[in-house]
Amino acid sequence: MPNKNIPKSVIKRLAVYLRILDNLIANDVEIISSRELSEETGFTAEQIRKDLAYFGAFGTRGTGYNTSFLKDKILRIIGLDEQTNIVIVGAGHLGIALTRYNITKNPYVQVVAAFDIDPEVVGQYIIDTEVMHVSRMKEIVEKYAVKVAILTVPIEQSHNSVEDIVASGIKCIYNFVPTKLYVPEGIYVHNADLSIELNSLIYYATESKNKVF
Repeated sequence: MPNKNIPKSVIKRLAVYLRILDNLIANDVEIISSRELSEETGFTAEQIRKDLAYFGAFGTRGTGYNTSFLKDKILRIIGLDEQTNIVIVGAGHLGIALTRYNITKNPYVQVVAAFDIDPEVVGQYIIDTEVMHVSRMKEIVEKYAVKVAILTVPIEQSHNSVEDIVASGIKCIYNFVPTKLYVPEGIYVHNADLSIELNSLIYYATESKNKVF
C-alpha cells in the first residue's frame, strides 16, 4: 500500500527525476550531484535531497548519485520495477494518441487493451492494441492484472465508464475527462485537464497587457 504520509508532490517529482535519469543513462552519465540534478529538473538541490530522504540514503556526500543505482531505487519506490499493465477507456482521438504514445514512448507500461462502445471503433487496432467493447473490461483486467485505466471518454459517458472501471477491479484512474469523477473510497484519481493547463498558460502569452482591473 502507498505510504499516505508522503506528499503526492514528492511522488510527482520522483517521476521527473526518473525521466531525467533515463536521459542521463542514455548519454552514459554515471554520476550526478544534487546540484546538477537541480539544474536538469528545475527543483532546488535541497528539495531533491529532501524528497529522496523519505526513502533512504541513495547518494555519497561529496560525490553525488550513481544514476543507474538511483534509477533502480526510484523504479522500485514508484512500482515500475515491473512493467505495469494499463488500459485506455475511450478510443477517440485523445485515446488513440495516448495509446500510441504509451506503446511507443513509455517503456514502463504495457497497454493491453483499449475500450469503447462505438461499433465502428470496436475491433480496430491501435498499432498492435485491440479496441474492445467495454463489456470485456472485467475479463481483460482480471486476465492481465491491470492496475491503471486512462479515461478519455466524452463527459456524458464518464459516469458509466467510471462504474465499469471500478467494477472491473481497477483502483487507479488517470482522468482526462474535464469533469469531477465521483468514485468509492479506495479508488485513486489523478486529473489531467488539458484545457485548464492551456488556458492558464495563455496568461503568460498575454503578459504584456495591462492586467490591473
